[in-house]
Amino acid sequence: MKIPTIHGNIERRILINYTADPAVVQQLLPFPFRPKIYKDKAIAGICLIRLKNIKPKGFPDLVGVSSENGAHRIAVEWDEGGEVREGVYIPRRDTSLRLNTIVGGWLFPGVHHLAKFNVEEANGQYHIDFVSADQTGVSIDAKEVELLTENSIFQTLDEASLFFEKGSLGYSPNKKQFDGLKLQTYRWEMRALEVSQVSSSFFEDQHLFPKGSVVFDHALLMTEIEHEWHSVSTPAEA
Repeated sequence: MKIPTIHGNIERRILINYTADPAVVQQLLPFPFRPKIYKDKAIAGICLIRLKNIKPKGFPDLVGVSSENGAHRIAVEWDEGGEVREGVYIPRRDTSLRLNTIVGGWLFPGVHHLAKFNVEEANGQYHIDFVSADQTGVSIDAKEVELLTENSIFQTLDEASLFFEKGSLGYSPNKKQFDGLKLQTYRWEMRALEVSQVSSSFFEDQHLFPKGSVVFDHALLMTEIEHEWHSVSTPAEA
């Protein structure tokens, strides 16, 4: 499915990242995806993103929409055209905007679940939580810092930033197969967050992730990023 090129502004993007057992993660992935392995671990997480003035490229900002959104993500690889490709598989999307739940799958990628978001941001400190109608929930409290947490699987902020920059190509399940979307940012700048509390009903579900198979690793921040989203073919269509 092809959608128009979408343009807008990422006012705030927090990536909450976990390390996980690759064998456990593989069970959550449809063909042709497999976990992208980093230091013997799969990398998964949640993107908490506030979008502003989202509209088809070329349209004026006044017709754009804004929303809070949460996307559960898994870093993946797959074989395509004799090459190894990489990106993210997004098994679930939540949104504050009812419009997204209606147009998801034809004007915007993937099925979206309506959720209630609470956001508090001031002086480099962030609290975000959301709960959807089916009680899927996420919560984080964090503050901006200069250095990546020393306990992270990534040694430096630059190392982590490069890993996630390569995951610009995302696939979301729709009613038939997948919607593919490539994020093109006008600049790429990530900053570190120190997390005081984080919870996720998805990653804490022991039916999906047996105890000890997934561990919170770190969080990253992006703000005020002009961007575009471009529709791409699914691996099966390529």
